[in-house]
Amino acid sequence: MTAFEEARRSMSSEASIASRLLYVFLKGIAKIAFFLYFRVYAKNSSSLPKKGRVIVAPTHRSNLDVPLISATCRRKLFFLAKGSLFVTKFWAWALPGMGGIPLDRSSKADKLALHASLNALKRGEALTVFPEGERKSGPTIFPILDGAVWLAAKAGAPILPVAIGGSERAMPKGKFFPVPRKVVILYGELIPPPQPAEGEKRVSRPALKEYSDNLHSTLQELFNKAQVVAGV
Repeated sequence: MTAFEEARRSMSSEASIASRLLYVFLKGIAKIAFFLYFRVYAKNSSSLPKKGRVIVAPTHRSNLDVPLISATCRRKLFFLAKGSLFVTKFWAWALPGMGGIPLDRSSKADKLALHASLNALKRGEALTVFPEGERKSGPTIFPILDGAVWLAAKAGAPILPVAIGGSERAMPKGKFFPVPRKVVILYGELIPPPQPAEGEKRVSRPALKEYSDNLHSTLQELFNKAQVVAGV
């Protein structure tokens, strides 16, 4: 059995104490390193509730984005992690303690990963979902995929839009080592989860589309501001 398969099988169980302690240690080291190297600072981070289910929805322009937001956020964030990160037994053991949920990208609808994500939200955790999907490039927010909005409706979880400015300049696609550039993490305001119309059990498709469009425009506005503050 591969390390990825073992990680998938353990999704329903709690991460080991040792892996959670490793997360606390690495987060402290990363927070200091990012502050010194990238002059990272987070603005309006108090908009993230101290407890309770919430979907953190950041922009995604660099491989730095996950460690940046995880290190600077005041809560532990759970996140969908691509299967290629679970290639060794060490990372298959360590990543779940850091909030990683193994995602099978070969499947268009990874039901196991979606189920684990819903369970995290129902436990009152904060789940990171990149609304644009995979890493993108440029100043324009790409069309919002269904994942974040679907989870918000299914779990009754609000979405917190977050813009990460300057991360692409610090480490763009194709680069394997970051350069010291200013990075700004700008938190928006909570967007309440979409609700079904009176007398309906589910949120209608038009309502989900309207919600998605609102999230898109909010992210674009935040991203524009974050890029300016980061000096991009």
